Amino acid sequence: MTGRWAVAPTDGGGALLAPLGADGLPAGPVLREPELVTAVRERLPEVGRWVWRSTAETYPRLLAAGVRVERCYDIEAAEQLLLGHEGRLGEPRSAAAAWARLRNGPVPPDPPPRSAAPGSQSSLFEPHAGADVPFEGLLEVYARQQERHAAAEHPGRMRLLTASESAGMLVAAEMHRAGLPWRADVHREVLHELLGERYAGGGEPRRLAELADEVSAAFGRRVRPDLPADVVKAFAGAGIRVRSTRRWELAEIDHPAVEPLIRYKKLYRIWTAHGWGWLQDWVRDGRFRPEYLPGGTVSGRWTTNGGGALQIPKVIRRAVVADAGWRLVVADADQMEPRVLAAISRDPGLMEVAGQGGDLYTALSDRAFAGDRDHAKIALLGAIYGQTSGDGLKNLAALRRRFPLAVAYVDDAARAGEEGRLVRTWLGRTSPRAAGAEDDGEAGIPQDAAEAATVDGEFTPGYASTNGRARGRFTRNFVVQGSAADWALLMLAALRRATAEMRAELVFFQHDEVIVHCPEEEAAEVTEAIRAAGELAGRVAFGETPVRFPFTTATVERYFDAK
Repeated sequence: MTGRWAVAPTDGGGALLAPLGADGLPAGPVLREPELVTAVRERLPEVGRWVWRSTAETYPRLLAAGVRVERCYDIEAAEQLLLGHEGRLGEPRSAAAAWARLRNGPVPPDPPPRSAAPGSQSSLFEPHAGADVPFEGLLEVYARQQERHAAAEHPGRMRLLTASESAGMLVAAEMHRAGLPWRADVHREVLHELLGERYAGGGEPRRLAELADEVSAAFGRRVRPDLPADVVKAFAGAGIRVRSTRRWELAEIDHPAVEPLIRYKKLYRIWTAHGWGWLQDWVRDGRFRPEYLPGGTVSGRWTTNGGGALQIPKVIRRAVVADAGWRLVVADADQMEPRVLAAISRDPGLMEVAGQGGDLYTALSDRAFAGDRDHAKIALLGAIYGQTSGDGLKNLAALRRRFPLAVAYVDDAARAGEEGRLVRTWLGRTSPRAAGAEDDGEAGIPQDAAEAATVDGEFTPGYASTNGRARGRFTRNFVVQGSAADWALLMLAALRRATAEMRAELVFFQHDEVIVHCPEEEAAEVTEAIRAAGELAGRVAFGETPVRFPFTTATVERYFDAK
């Protein structure tokens, strides 16, 4: 398979197709076929990569008919990446917008995000925005994108980024169709165990009502624990000033309401986010099928359109149970972001540390922090996240002595952000000039290295700033986290290819974790495929370096048992 073919669905289930030349232009006549699935299936042996407007528009129809494609080029995903690389992130990225720009016409805005349909695939089959773009216009957009890739700062890397993002789109569609195995009966048992009986009328379940009463009794008056303003007012009435009702702040307060309040907040979150209503909406036929959105954040991390798939509480994971005779192979990438920093900075010392198969922070502590692993972890994450005061300044000085190129790499990214310059990941994903945060739980910046170490690289929500120093802190982390997202896409593509001839299915992914559902007899082969995919992705993304990208892998019947 060597050729590229463009394909576009037409009304009535048909398709327009054309072979493409090396310049992206048609290399033969445009063909009109009466049936999309048949047209693609018949050409699978000769087509190396399918070029289409949007994977979400075309691929689910093929999957539903049992047609799997090996490679694709997603024009709208490419447009998003190219706009960012050109410093135009935020401009409309649809094919219709790209075609309008080519003609110097009025550029239509992107449509609002589609609403996911719980428990079904209906949102993936909604009419696609920009369907008025003629097939010839789509081909013009694609050809122009090839020219823009060639003009990129690192053309080869940029083409690789677009290919891997497109591969991620295929994985996302296949994961949606496969679904995460979910036992509704087990989920109900967990909810009853945690929350107690449900009351008629949709009110709070018994355990939440009991905890609310305990909170009110501790304050000596009726308090609504689900209303932060009411809780803050109650503490003020008790002579205690609190800025928020976040768990870490409440834990520092000596008051009898704190303990039941923290328990209430934890259970309330489960009830509202993954309670009986969620189960009814999102689980069908033993599967949870969220709609994954590759590149959903500026850094390239994935999000989901509804369902909260990337925030499944530990206790609820008891309901994620493999089918009879099958297993879940759950793999976590070990210290992914520090290893990525070693690879992109080319720091010899840090590459040597990251080239060992064991715990990176232990190796780092033996090298530079007198065996204190916790100190080494806080220091390295502090450098990535930008803690440069107090103990962080001393830690940074120690890191700079031992690993000068690694620290200089993130320092340079921070300086570029402060000065309003474009900052790119290793493959070319580009941060906006004024890198404010998206309120998605992943785009804020931890306030200090201790917090960064606690959450192990997870962003905190609610961060938004346009001042130079804040942008510098964002871009300091962006080059690492975004490059880690680049690596993860290549890992998924390699794993997808390695498991193509197995019965195994990729069923879940978030930035450093992947789950494969497979027959028990395939589990060892899948585990090896994951290991090999991580190492191959490292070589393809960053070239030949000593850095290793190991996984901690568990083969389990229940997701809960993996860690």
